[in-house]
Amino acid sequence: MTAHTPAPTPGGPADGRPEPLLHWFLPTGGDGRDPGGVTAVQGRTGTAVSRPADIDYLAQVAKAAEQAGFTSLLTPVGLGCVDPWILSAALTQHTSTIGFLVAFRAGFTSPTLLAQQADAFRRFAGGRLRLNVVTGGDPAEQRAYGDQLAHDDRYARTDEVMAVLRELLDGRTVDHHGRHLRLENAALVTPSVDHPVPLYFGGASPAAEQVAARRADVQLLWGEPPSALRERIDRLRPLAAAHGRRLRYGLRLHVIARDTSAAAWAEADRILAGLDPAAVAASQRRFATMDSTGQARMTALHGGQADPARLEVSPNLWAGIGLVREGAGTALVGSHREVAERLAEYRELGIDEFVLSGYPHLEEAYRVGEQVAPLFRALVRDGRP
Repeated sequence: MTAHTPAPTPGGPADGRPEPLLHWFLPTGGDGRDPGGVTAVQGRTGTAVSRPADIDYLAQVAKAAEQAGFTSLLTPVGLGCVDPWILSAALTQHTSTIGFLVAFRAGFTSPTLLAQQADAFRRFAGGRLRLNVVTGGDPAEQRAYGDQLAHDDRYARTDEVMAVLRELLDGRTVDHHGRHLRLENAALVTPSVDHPVPLYFGGASPAAEQVAARRADVQLLWGEPPSALRERIDRLRPLAAAHGRRLRYGLRLHVIARDTSAAAWAEADRILAGLDPAAVAASQRRFATMDSTGQARMTALHGGQADPARLEVSPNLWAGIGLVREGAGTALVGSHREVAERLAEYRELGIDEFVLSGYPHLEEAYRVGEQVAPLFRALVRDGRP
């Protein structure tokens, strides 16, 4: 099975690849001017959640992202988030065209039930569905859900879940007898196969990369310096090719863009100055207990130190958010033009999709969609990274 990719459009990118897709993030744990955890098993500072994640506010964010031209909204999953299925279904009633990249924890629910949920969603929402398969990298959070599996076993289970889910969503009947799953005669009733559902997947360990090579449509990466991402993509491409497949690649990044570079870096400095040292220390202690390779790579960028001199880890790439936020911990900081240029450089590496966010998510959806996105698309269209 190959990835579900849109066809190139006339007048599209100079490199002949499909248009890059831009997605936005839904702050389902609360929103504010400052970063906070997403699935954190700990409290958040008041400034990170000054706007509660109620339906009225999240509908504003969704409608802003839709108006600003984003393709879909990533709805995260975890202890610190509201249920992504229920929230996304509710937000379809407040939007018209924007899609939903719904995250779910693989292995916590029967893949047959997941397929039924996804099929109902795509049917009633006109196909506006993508799925983000999350294996989980925080043993404490996994245990809170009742999951006791070790790291590589979790990815082996994810592999089975994704295999079964793809077959069901594509309208096939499934008999599966694996190490973690056993299903007999599983099938959907009149599945909406005219609305393909791409599977997005993240993970940086060898076990995760094998799953991506076999099962993912889009491999999601966190924002690292271009040289590090080039190394990962160069490793993943032959792994997927060995299975007769071609992956698309997505990049998860925060954005701090302003009219001038100085104004953007002043905002990054404001965020850094407002971080409570105790919160930074507590976050880093918890991150150290995780068995996530991706989280370890994020932490290595800043080393747990709120030192401004070492936080710009690549031109315009700032690691300060990762001092308190797990997962995606880097932001592109600079003028609208500079951020667009960095996005175009990532595109040159092979990145096809970008899942972006900014604090607060309402205002920044407009700023990034109106100021950065047109510059980025022009660079891609003209072949000028």
